[in-house]
Amino acid sequence: MTVTLGVHASNPSLYYLARLPYLEEELAPLGETGAFHHYTDGTRTGDLLADGTIDFGGTGSTPPITAQAAGHDLVYAAVSVPRPDHGALLVLDAGPVRTVADLKGGTVVLGVGSWQTHLLAKALYAQGLSYGEDVTPARPVAGEDQARRLRDGEIAGWIAQGAELAAARRSGEFRELIRTGDVITDRSVFFTRREFAAGRPEVVAAIATALRRADAWVAAHPAEAAAIAAGELGGTAADWRTALAALPWQLEPATAEFIAEQQEAADIFHRVGFLAGALTVADAHLPALEAPVAAALGKDS
Repeated sequence: MTVTLGVHASNPSLYYLARLPYLEEELAPLGETGAFHHYTDGTRTGDLLADGTIDFGGTGSTPPITAQAAGHDLVYAAVSVPRPDHGALLVLDAGPVRTVADLKGGTVVLGVGSWQTHLLAKALYAQGLSYGEDVTPARPVAGEDQARRLRDGEIAGWIAQGAELAAARRSGEFRELIRTGDVITDRSVFFTRREFAAGRPEVVAAIATALRRADAWVAAHPAEAAAIAAGELGGTAADWRTALAALPWQLEPATAEFIAEQQEAADIFHRVGFLAGALTVADAHLPALEAPVAAALGKDS
């Protein structure tokens, strides 16, 4: 059997795993082979799992919630520890936006449907504002310079991550209105189909080991990892090294604590109209998967 993992640049663990031999090495003792399906939009992960294109995927916190809401029978497999410095909502330091409330009526550029939606929706909700009504969420367009748009007053805010965030911080022109860790845990989230997780927990565990090894490689080889990202994704190697150093590179099982975090997000999404109906996130929790994944993440390389 070939086990296919979905890969996109917004999930760093999978991005680097696809460039390393660890998946094949971990699957071989089980008589399995590994493959990678590359795509650009992480919000498609739930659909790709549901139609069988991939068997395992990873995103931020929001896509599995919207996938579950769409009726896909998903199971959480593993998560990263919190990533407090992964991203930030930037505003022009010399501009008029001084508080979250000042975003009302403005446009905020973000990855709509990604973890960034969770960040903005929760921050607005805490101020009595609605993601769906009080701001205009806008997807970034390829080739657009969001830093320039902030400078020129075209947009009120911009949620940045990776090398773009490092470069913006380095410029000194922008202020972090919201630091990710001040609002959400912002975990990297890995999930699969229920029938796959329930029927082959040892394969899920092997994938978890491969991901852990990829994370350890990045942590031990920051210059090489940064050069790969700069060459493929743009930005400078120095900014990528800064961005990668801000990530924890540590995974853990999907526990009840994490499920509670996701439930809070789903409830907010429903209240602000991002989700049409209420959602029980615990339906995507498979407690029997916690022990094998924990063992896989804790074993020696």
